[in-house]
Amino acid sequence: MVAISKIATGNGHGEDSPYFDGWKAYETNPFHPIDRPDGVIQMGLAENQLCFNFIKKWVMEHPEASLCSAEGVNKFEETALFQDYHGMPEFREAVAKFMGKVRGDRVKFDPDRIVMSGGATGAHEMVAFCLADPGEAFLVPTPYYPGFDRDLRWRTGVELVPVVCESSNNFKITRAALEAAYEKAKEANLRVKGLLITNPSNPLGTILDRDTLKGIVKFINEKNIHLIGDEIYAATVFMEPEFVSISEIIEEVECNRGLIHIVYSLSKDMGFPGFRVGIVYSYNDAVVSCARKMSSFGLVSSQTQHLIATMLSDDDFVDSFIVESKEQLFKRHKYFTLSLSQVGIGSLKSNAGLFIWMDLRKLLKEKTFDAEMDLWRVIINEVKLNVSPGSSFHCDEPGWFRVCFANMDDNTMEVALLRITTFMHKHNEAMVPRKLCRRASLKLSLSRRRDDFMSQNMMSPHSPIPQSPLVRART
Repeated sequence: MVAISKIATGNGHGEDSPYFDGWKAYETNPFHPIDRPDGVIQMGLAENQLCFNFIKKWVMEHPEASLCSAEGVNKFEETALFQDYHGMPEFREAVAKFMGKVRGDRVKFDPDRIVMSGGATGAHEMVAFCLADPGEAFLVPTPYYPGFDRDLRWRTGVELVPVVCESSNNFKITRAALEAAYEKAKEANLRVKGLLITNPSNPLGTILDRDTLKGIVKFINEKNIHLIGDEIYAATVFMEPEFVSISEIIEEVECNRGLIHIVYSLSKDMGFPGFRVGIVYSYNDAVVSCARKMSSFGLVSSQTQHLIATMLSDDDFVDSFIVESKEQLFKRHKYFTLSLSQVGIGSLKSNAGLFIWMDLRKLLKEKTFDAEMDLWRVIINEVKLNVSPGSSFHCDEPGWFRVCFANMDDNTMEVALLRITTFMHKHNEAMVPRKLCRRASLKLSLSRRRDDFMSQNMMSPHSPIPQSPLVRART
């Protein structure tokens, strides 16, 4: 047998984990309301589908944005030919402007520091290649996105050292936790090159407050290590307090800006993961230069750049989209968490993201990760919901699960909630009134609850748009 590489034969991708196993269960038996009503519902995908109708309307009204239309075909040849890996100037300018708008125009971004990549996955790997050599390490607060083990480690040889955050203080990042992780890395003879933070957090759906961010900047400056701010969920903050970017903090405190780097994309904020628009924004000239050369391996197609540049240059659309997206996320989050609470399921208080951090600790047979996996298998195989166990996010405490709420239509969400309600009643009758035992009664109850919620929170054709506290504060 001919030998192949260690990368090809190894498990560096991390696909053998409950996070990806849940996806496989969905892919082999996907839910469909007619064809597969008993299939697995995908609640492990952090995707924003709540504003597609709003976006489709813009696309229909601006056919010139597409190169494959009569209105846009005159740009076809120009765009189809070779494009410099710096990216189209109008694309970089539009993305830089959008990043500023998402942050309330409290900070400006330089288009010349925008480096494009094939999604946030490529952007993270690009940063890792720029900042660290094989065998060096990044600190990462837990719980964190399982894909980081692939994105930052698989091909770069970089190590990740968990910064253990605990539920007792709502998983906040503390100086003590950072110091403990830093010392643990030193004891393992790992040179720490940086700290990666996700703000807003995936999977927590929380944001980092200004004081915490200032403390983080102080920490990385004292240690002389890099700070990577993953801000791909910046526009998903749907309720106060407002999102604070690391780009704002460095305007307020003394720091070495050459240590600061931001990863961004349009996958989550706009719901465009298929477009593979990833961004590295660095305050370090050498990193910008190197990353731009590396972007040759994962460019955004010129057709996509053209469409995005046209769309994001429309100020009226962008302003309306930001408000609309927050409103839709606010309503869905409120309804989903209320529905869970009514059957005795709690979650971490959150105000951002496309998911909630669901607390099922009381359903564990014992406080172990083996018990968490047993519960997860029941949820996947019997309840037929793909939710992600906390252990796959490196959570230090068993019983937490990430459940995504924005990647489905209302009817699919109702089926998912019905399954959850039935499951909770089966395992603990005290949590649900007896009259809900029968499936028909459960469905009727869910329908009534949704109707009540709609009448209180949703808009009628003649009513003003309801606003979340965050949007009210801005308008």
